Amino acid sequence: MSRPLHRGRSGGAHHLFDQMCQPNNLSINGYGHELPGFGGIMRSRRKLMLFVFKLGVVLVTVFTLLGSFYWAVSLSVSSWNSVYRNYRRLQEQLVADLSDIGELALGVSKSKELEFCPEEYENYVPCYYNVSESLDSVDLEANIEYERWCSRGPSFGCLILSPTNYRIPLRWPNGRDVIWKENVRITGQEFSSGSLTKRMMVEEEHISFRSDSLMVDGVEDYSHQIAEMIGLRNESNFNEAGIRTILDIGCGFGSLGAHLFSKQLLTMCIANYEASGSQVQLTMERGIPALIGSFASKQLPYPYLSFDMVHCAGCGIEWEKNDGIFLIEVDRLLRPGGYFVWTSHLNTVRSLRDKENQKKWTAIRHFAENLCWDMLSQQDETIVWKKTTKKKCYSSRKAGPAVCGRSHDTESPYYKPLNPCIAGTRSERWIPIEYRTPWPARVRLNSTELNIHGVQSDDFAEEVSSLNSAVRNYWSLLSPLIFSDHPKRPGDEDPQPPFNMLRNVLDMNARFGGFNAALLEAGKSVWVMNVVPASGPNYLPLIFDRGFVGVQHDWCEAFPTYPRTYDMVHAEGLLSLERHQKHRCSMLDIFLEVDRILRPEGWVILRDTASLIEAARSVTAQLKWDARMIDLDISSDEKLLVCQKPFFRRQQ
Repeated sequence: MSRPLHRGRSGGAHHLFDQMCQPNNLSINGYGHELPGFGGIMRSRRKLMLFVFKLGVVLVTVFTLLGSFYWAVSLSVSSWNSVYRNYRRLQEQLVADLSDIGELALGVSKSKELEFCPEEYENYVPCYYNVSESLDSVDLEANIEYERWCSRGPSFGCLILSPTNYRIPLRWPNGRDVIWKENVRITGQEFSSGSLTKRMMVEEEHISFRSDSLMVDGVEDYSHQIAEMIGLRNESNFNEAGIRTILDIGCGFGSLGAHLFSKQLLTMCIANYEASGSQVQLTMERGIPALIGSFASKQLPYPYLSFDMVHCAGCGIEWEKNDGIFLIEVDRLLRPGGYFVWTSHLNTVRSLRDKENQKKWTAIRHFAENLCWDMLSQQDETIVWKKTTKKKCYSSRKAGPAVCGRSHDTESPYYKPLNPCIAGTRSERWIPIEYRTPWPARVRLNSTELNIHGVQSDDFAEEVSSLNSAVRNYWSLLSPLIFSDHPKRPGDEDPQPPFNMLRNVLDMNARFGGFNAALLEAGKSVWVMNVVPASGPNYLPLIFDRGFVGVQHDWCEAFPTYPRTYDMVHAEGLLSLERHQKHRCSMLDIFLEVDRILRPEGWVILRDTASLIEAARSVTAQLKWDARMIDLDISSDEKLLVCQKPFFRRQQ
């Protein structure tokens, strides 16, 4: 168990944050003005507070006299030790009561620690899951699709506990191949469906995905097959062909992404919300990138021209429906020259003997041709298409979706309706994948590439320098805390995280992706979910162009993932950004969401102005986090807050 940090003082932090968000009441010439009757209201309030204070003093005095009388009577029947203890206890209670009354008189109230949520909240995902719905009554055989719907009402207001038999995930990279069975909500039927290869090693306490198990015996061959269909020797040559980021639709248990991770490829899994047996929850438990997402009616919160490959193996999407609009969404996400890999039983000769299947396949093939996709190859159930790199193709078509006008060509939509037109053709980011700088050199963008995103070279270089230094400082701070129970032997080198504790990091305000780049530069084998707040500048296209993955998100809404899915959360400047958004949500609302998605014993690193960090420290006390506040440069107004979420076990 890690050494606990010093917990911050409790206080009304979210009220302080809310007050900071209120606009100043200024007159036109810049001077403040007083609202009518404001002085009378304040005088009445002072009288009321004085009355409450006097009443409290009277009540405490009465109770004190009664206690003293009881103490005098009990002298004859109690030992002196017992009398002394009762007297001391009465004194302490009197001091506490007077302190509370004084705080009430001053208008200050203590922020109490939050209660734990009921058991049915263990896998709660706001915006998707109605907690009143009993999972025991859900028909797991039915194909239920949950659309994202977020309300701006009050948050759930309690702390989500882990399942009764939850265990901290195994150290990376072992945790990628073996997970604790009780950490995920999954039933027997999910072990035989929804995955690329449909077998896994299920033992009494854990589920194994090791390369020598039956579960993954086909993944390496499958990825090798895809490479050959593209024209490469094997999957190790994907990077040479310009492939770095892959979107895996309906990824099953994340086995393809886990295998390609070792090939320097970053695979993002998306799958629908599922009440039980979630692909996203299980994939994230393995430490592989995943998000809840659906092709049903909304665009995914990614920029156009972001992924080098989109993969679908038995993902259940009916590509022939709605005039091919789901294929148009795939086209929007693909870079020029990118690949769409589709594996389905529909593609087999036996399946195509059925007239209905023939009709579906013909429609899909025509839609792909009208998107200017070239079908490179077909082997068994797998087909590979390549998106065109030539914009002239769109003007030479006789049929197909129109090219988007400027008003509909939105680079980073945030859950907007699916767009029936071809996007991104006007963008300066229209660069074929084979012409892009190979990974990892593409992390360092040159001035021409930065100009495309409207970023100055000096600003970019400043972030690089600042966050490289910050990562070194963070890890020197965290190492003794993480390894406090693992003393090294004389002569051994200091163990460096994230080898044992950290697999993934959520950067809540990623900006240019500098924290991700600094972790890479420092040799940390973690992946980062770079989040660009919807309330700030949108640099998500730049982040994807650097070879990272990320998502646009509004932090006054729930993040599209299950509880306990991230090992560390980092936020620099996020509180300042949200403070200027005119009281959209409180600091407590944001931190409750962080607590939901952070695993037990996970870490939070916050950097912001001193006043906001002080407020945040008080909120962390409500969340029962262990927190330590650290002063930075003496000339800086910023402070650092390092927190750890304790592992609270549910009472049996």
